[in-house]
Amino acid sequence: MSDPNKKQKGVGIKTRRTIAYVVLIFMVVLCLFWFYVLIINATRSNGEMSKGFTPIPSKYLWTNWKNLLKGTLPIFSGLINSLIVAACSAVLSVYFSTMTAYAIHAYNFRLKKPIFTFILMVMMIPTQVTALGFVQLVSRMKLEDSFIPLIATTIAAPITFYYIIQYMESNLPISLVEAARIDGSGEFHTFNKIVLPLMKPAISVQMIFAFVTSWNNYFIPALVLHSDDKKTLPILIAQLRAADFLKFDMGQVYVMILFSILPVVIVYLLLSRNIVGGVAAGGVKG
Repeated sequence: MSDPNKKQKGVGIKTRRTIAYVVLIFMVVLCLFWFYVLIINATRSNGEMSKGFTPIPSKYLWTNWKNLLKGTLPIFSGLINSLIVAACSAVLSVYFSTMTAYAIHAYNFRLKKPIFTFILMVMMIPTQVTALGFVQLVSRMKLEDSFIPLIATTIAAPITFYYIIQYMESNLPISLVEAARIDGSGEFHTFNKIVLPLMKPAISVQMIFAFVTSWNNYFIPALVLHSDDKKTLPILIAQLRAADFLKFDMGQVYVMILFSILPVVIVYLLLSRNIVGGVAAGGVKG
């Protein structure tokens, strides 16, 4: 005879699974809908968009792109600038944040807890609070209109550090580090050859987050960069949107935004195979 409790339990599991799938599908549609709107609007003219939204693509994508290139904004120069700043910021911030997390995790010293607390306190300080002092410092160091202030400041990334150390506590046993030391491995060799490969999922996740954060950053670059050939894409998009009434073309704005998100999508696709495992392992402390 079949057990009614097992049947009831099986029905409950199927119901919960169905609900979970429905919720996930709804969230996916909700997230992708705005990309769909962006693509649709990029194919429409400024006059068509003034009439309201339509779910059917139009025929002005290539026209909007040609009009954008005919303008005075250095689109491809902005793309290269954004790539340089975002790529360097992502690599440096993740590498040195991982190194800092390794030092806190693998070493015991007197100021370990105060330093950890201080780093967490820095996380609570908004960027806008320190912006004035940062601009004054950059001006005194003669680094205005340069990528150096934008890249160097990302080396200290408290949020990246906090995520990495949470993942490290779950997936990097101290016994492994001690075994490497006994075998005669130097500290930098241990970090680069043993620790970094084990941290690959977390590093991939944080590389995506750091790249996207730097890529979308408008506030600080707008304060530091002044020459058109040094400006990043978010600044150029803001300039395009701020055009006067006679030159304003919403079709060009949408094409510019679509053009600017393509590198982010490519970076995500290259690193996304590790993102699920990285988020899951980093969020669960063993």
